Amino acid sequence: MAAVPPQKRKCLIVCADDFGLDPAVNEAVEEAHRRGILTTASLMVGAPAAQDAVARAHRLPQLRVGLHLVLVDGFAVLPRAEIPDLVGADRKFGPNMAMAGFRFFFLPRVRRQLAREIRAQFEAFRATALTLDHVNAHKHMHVHPTVARLIMEIGREYGMRAVRVPAEPVETLRAAFPEEHHAAPFYRPWIGRLGRRLRRAGLIVNDHLFGLTWSGNFDEHRLLRLLPHLPDGVSEIYLHPAAERV
Repeated sequence: MAAVPPQKRKCLIVCADDFGLDPAVNEAVEEAHRRGILTTASLMVGAPAAQDAVARAHRLPQLRVGLHLVLVDGFAVLPRAEIPDLVGADRKFGPNMAMAGFRFFFLPRVRRQLAREIRAQFEAFRATALTLDHVNAHKHMHVHPTVARLIMEIGREYGMRAVRVPAEPVETLRAAFPEEHHAAPFYRPWIGRLGRRLRRAGLIVNDHLFGLTWSGNFDEHRLLRLLPHLPDGVSEIYLHPAAERV
C-alpha cells in the first residue's frame, strides 16, 4: 500500500484528565488503559489521590503521563504562606476563572506567586520519577497568555516537549451531531494564538481537541458517533473517567 501523505494521516490520542483527583478516577484510568483505548493521562500533582495515581502509573509502563497544572478550582502544591493571593486557608484555588485571569494579568505580586506555584507543580511531577509526556492545565487555563508564557518559560527546564491546544473544530461537531447546535467559543482567537505561540517555540501540539463541548459528560454514545468524523491531523479526545461519581 502506498504511503499516506503526512497531511492526510489521522492520529488519535485518548487522554484522561484529573488523574489523582480521587481513587475512583484513578481506578477508571487504570481500567480504561488496560482494557480500552486510553493512552495518556494528565496528573494533578497536588490532588488528594495523587500518590495513588503515581503508584498506578508506575505499574502501567505504556501509559503516558503528563502534568495537569491546577491554577483554579483545585489544590495548590505550595503552602498558603508562600502564595497567599492565590489560595485560601484550605490551600485551594477559587473556582472563578475570570477573576483569576484578571488578577494573573494585572497584578505583579500575583504573577510572582503564580510562577512559584507553577514551578512547584513541575518539581512535584519530577519527584514522581515519571516521564513528562505533556502539559496542560485544569479548565484549560493555559489559554491565558500570562499562564502560557510562564508554562513555556518554566516547562523547558523540566523537559516539556508537548502542550495541549484546546482547539475543538465546530465544523466536525456539526457533521457528527447535526441535530445539535454547536458554536465556536468566544475565546477562539486566544486558542489560535496559543497554538501559533507553542509551534513557534518548537513544542509539539495537537491539531484538534474533542471533549470541551461535553466536558465531564463525554459518554460512549458520543464517542462512537464522533470517531468516523475525525479530521486529518492529530486529534486528542480528553475524558473524565471515574469508577463511580465523584
